Order: sequence, then C-alpha cells, then structure tokens
Amino acid sequence: MADTLTGSTPRAAAPVPEFPMARAAGCPFDPPPSLRAQQDEGRLVRVRLWDGSTPWLVTRYEDQRSLLLDPRVSADITSPGYPLQAPSNGKNNISFILMDDPEHARLRRMVTAPFAVKRVEALRPGVQKIVDDLIDGMLAVGGPVDLVQAFALPVPSLVICQLLGVPYEDHDFFQENSKILITRDAVMEDRMAAHGKLLGYLDELMGEKLARPADDLLSGLVARVESGELSRQDVAQIGVLLLLAGHETTANMIALGTLALLEHPEQFALLRDTNDPKLVASAVEELLRYLSIVHGGRRRAVLEDIEIAGQVLRAGEGVIMPNDIANRDPEAFADPDRLDLTRDARRHVAFGFGVHQCLGQPLARMELQVVYSTLYRRIPTLRAAAEVDGLPFKHDGSVYGVYELPVTW
Repeated sequence: MADTLTGSTPRAAAPVPEFPMARAAGCPFDPPPSLRAQQDEGRLVRVRLWDGSTPWLVTRYEDQRSLLLDPRVSADITSPGYPLQAPSNGKNNISFILMDDPEHARLRRMVTAPFAVKRVEALRPGVQKIVDDLIDGMLAVGGPVDLVQAFALPVPSLVICQLLGVPYEDHDFFQENSKILITRDAVMEDRMAAHGKLLGYLDELMGEKLARPADDLLSGLVARVESGELSRQDVAQIGVLLLLAGHETTANMIALGTLALLEHPEQFALLRDTNDPKLVASAVEELLRYLSIVHGGRRRAVLEDIEIAGQVLRAGEGVIMPNDIANRDPEAFADPDRLDLTRDARRHVAFGFGVHQCLGQPLARMELQVVYSTLYRRIPTLRAAAEVDGLPFKHDGSVYGVYELPVTW
C-alpha cells in the first residue's frame, strides 16, 4: 500500500541479524564480517539471540570502554534484560564475575593477592620448568603430536592446580565438565549437572583443606569460611570460576596463538629468534589483541537510560560488546587486521575493561610470555601437520580456539 502522505511505498524494516555471527570461511583469526560492517557504519544496532531477545550490539572500541566503565550497566545475570548466552535456571551461579558492586568487589578482593604482579612473577621459574618438562616430553615422543593435549592444555592446568591447591591428577574430570560449561549449545540440564559436579568436587576438597590446610589459594579461602567472611558455597563458586578460567582461556591462547604465528612465518621467526623480553611481552599483547578468544562478547544489562553513539539505551535493555571487533577498530589500532608483534597493543580489551576486567591477567600474561619465548626457540622447525581449513575450530564455545592442533618438526 502506498504511504498516504507521500504516495511512496513504505520501506520494509531491516531484518534483525542473528547473534553470534559466523566467521568467514578461510579467515579463522578474524572477527565475523558482519561485525566489521556494523563497526564501519558506526551506529548501534539490535541483534537477535537464541531466545528471541534483541539486545543492542556495540562494536566500536571507545563505545565499549565507555559502557564497561559506566555504573548504569550491570554484569548481574539476574538483572532485567541481561542477554543470556544460553538457557539458565535464573540463578547467579558463576561467582563474582556475574555480580555488581559492592558484592562483586567484596568477593573479588578476597582472591586478588595471589594474582598481584609481584606474586605472579615469583611463579615464573616454576612455570618455566613446567613448560620445559612438557617440551622435553614432546621431543622424546617425536612428531606429529596434538599441541593442545600435549602442551597447550597441560601448561595452564598444572599452574592453576598448583595455585589453587587442586590435585592435577583430577584434570580429566574438571576439564571434561569445564568443556560442557563453556559450550554454547549444551542443554541447560547438562550445564547444571556439570556445574553441580564441579561444586561438589570443590566442596569435598574444602573439607580436606579444613582438616589439613596448605599454602594455597583454596586453603586461604577456607580460612575465611572459618572466620565467617565466606560461606562454603561462596568458596566452591569461586573455586569453579578460577579453575575454569585459569586453564581454558590460556590453553586456547597458546594453541591459537601458535597457529596464527605459523600462518605468519615472518612473525614466527621474529619471536623465535629474539632474546628480548620486551619484544616477547609486546608479542603477547599483540596476539591477545589480534585473536581475542572471548567468544560471544561482554554482556550487560542497562539499569538507567544511557545515551551513546547517537542512541538511547533504555533501562531493562541488554547490551553485547564483542571485544574481538573492538580490538580490530581502526580508530584504536592502525591497520588492525595485520598481525604485528612490534605494535604497542597494550590498550586492547581482550581482558575486558573497568571493574570487571580479568582478575587473572597478570598470570595469563606471564604464562604466555614463558610459552612464546620457549616453545619456538626449543623447537625452531615447528610446523602444522594439518591444513588450517581442516582444523576443528571452537565455533560452538564461549572461548574460541581449536579442539586439536597437530604439529611436527
């Protein structure tokens, strides 16, 4: 029907795109092209989630940083409008990362000290030994090997187990259940069952720490249960969070970062041949920027009306901020789609921004520095033993990476 005022045919409303969006075939390291298109337009748009909700999509670097600093947006999963990644039972069951201040700050403060830079640096020799021992094992067996299972997953798992006071021999159990928690397509019943198993495991371990405390993070938290500062449930939740985050994210950065370097031989050679710790540190930051393995965006709910990028976000609406596209914003990083290990990439948002930025980032940085400065130096002829197009990428997870990476030398 023609418009009665203008005589023209009304323009059909643009379809709301589905989120998450697909990466382009043959471009496993780059954000989805649809995200780049939205960033180029510079405006906020709505996207449709699995449950039919339509939160706002924020793609520009400065807009994301502004919102992540704004107390008018909430990280609480129970806030009206919060854009859920998957079905939930409506309870906040992933500890303080899905809480707002002051409770978020109270719980976070109790686990901050072990992740302070000086404390983390004291762990470097031990991490170096873990890395060298695993490389010794790979060299003894000979290639090809799956870098994920032989190296990328054991390194951070061993480190976080030592830090928390969790027996590494139980790693198959917690890795199996962690995988369910971070798989986007897992049904809610399986997700809740996996979470319950991990909570039960940590609660049982707490009982052992109460009887025989040790010099580890979990024993320190158990002492706070005895003093009345925390409940056992609080400690179990924090334990699950740290156990999951402490191995999944870094493991994926080790494997995916190695693959990206192998696909950029000049950058691989630059890192392999250097003895400069500053260049190694720079390489870590650039790989974090370039890859941004948090898959699905930082998610928030709007508590009060906010005007940003020419759009008013209303209270009760959801917001999604994919950090992978923010880290490719040309307004923040020149020639952002180029991997350049000499770039100053320290302002990336791979670890988030504001009060909820990643607690364990000093540990992750140190582990990656040790790995990237050791693995390629000790195995200088390292190469992929499979075509990139045939590798199983984690398109179905909230943490991006590869399920396996065959390598040889």
